[in-house]
Amino acid sequence: MSLRISRQHWQALLTELEDARRQRHLLTYRALIERLQLPSPAMQTLTAALEHLAALDARAERPLRSSLVISQGASRLPRTGYFECVVRLGRFAGPPDGTAAASWHASEVVRVFEFSYPEEP
Repeated sequence: MSLRISRQHWQALLTELEDARRQRHLLTYRALIERLQLPSPAMQTLTAALEHLAALDARAERPLRSSLVISQGASRLPRTGYFECVVRLGRFAGPPDGTAAASWHASEVVRVFEFSYPEEP
């Protein structure tokens, strides 16, 4: 199944992530879905968009902006699918849970905070 995000929602996603980067804070999946007002299936659409953005960032050899989106649970980490995605992109090797994943994610968040992304066309 292929999911698409509207151009308006895509631009809003990039804006939300840039605002979070500048303010040096993380967003939950739920908060992002609500802010973007994504239609159903919202979580699947957001996940597909974040994975696409991760692939674009990886191809451009930039820190992964999708790292700024986390679960609202106690772990304060992205969902398992995020780690599966970064493994596919060759950015992380290891199990999607545990200290190695948490440590890698924390360092990637710092890299995102410190990177200046070019304006999107």
